[in-house]
Amino acid sequence: MIGSLTLDQLRVLVAIADSGSFSAAARRLGRVQSAISQMIRTLEDTQGVILFDRSEHKPRLTAIGRMMVDQARLVLFSAERFESLALGSRAGLEAELPLAIDPLIPSQPLIASLRALREAYIDVPVTFRTEGLGGAERRLREGSATLGVCLLLPSVPDDLMAYPLMDLQLLPVAAPDHPLAKIDRPLETTDFAAHVQLVLSDPIAQDGPNYGVVGPRLWRFVDNGRRLDFLLAGLGWCKMPKHIVEPMLKDGRLMLLETQDQKIVPGTRLLIYAAHIRDKPLGPVGTWLLNDLRQRLFIS
Repeated sequence: MIGSLTLDQLRVLVAIADSGSFSAAARRLGRVQSAISQMIRTLEDTQGVILFDRSEHKPRLTAIGRMMVDQARLVLFSAERFESLALGSRAGLEAELPLAIDPLIPSQPLIASLRALREAYIDVPVTFRTEGLGGAERRLREGSATLGVCLLLPSVPDDLMAYPLMDLQLLPVAAPDHPLAKIDRPLETTDFAAHVQLVLSDPIAQDGPNYGVVGPRLWRFVDNGRRLDFLLAGLGWCKMPKHIVEPMLKDGRLMLLETQDQKIVPGTRLLIYAAHIRDKPLGPVGTWLLNDLRQRLFIS
């Protein structure tokens, strides 16, 4: 009977299972053993099951008893979560923190910040989306993300509050057997235009503005992982973040394409921002994460 079930009964049941006996559970809970025994008897009577085999000196959980202990743990966890949400709401914390991340963003500082966030706000769930290029900005406007870590091109939109986090250095690279890698001189735009460029693309607004596109032969990708596979296979060239390709440049799997052409390697820096909708200020948890990311990545 659910109506007569109490959380205290479930706590007692779990305490017995964890401590190994009624007497040990009584000591753990600061109660007398007779009260513990009576509570389990009442639980068995109201639910119509036998939780413990009492045929031997030391009662043992029955098969149904073991199953109900597992369910009791789930119920107690949910009850604790219920109370934590209420406590967090009273303290002004967000019920959850949905994030949206562009594919060019380095993972390690994000991982470090999210690990620290989990320790600081263990009861606030984080939802995490890695988006195609432009996807994080779109998620912010849709309301399905509170904080975005992204590029904002060509400039910061008026409806966003954006905080610069770091420079993103893009390097023109190709596999060693690609024709561009075999040209023994600084490359010009015309050299690149004759070859397939592997570009990141917004999966929804593919006809939108193109940034960093050099020629007409484009293969479009949503995620960097698959683009990297095609790059290593020699099926095109592209401009990739330094933090991704640096190990492959060192071991020879990729080659840096030398050029002085500003269209290939712009002189202006490309910035990664943390951003939120201007008229939707971050709560305490989002602010904490923003500040932590800025401490780890901030550029002057």
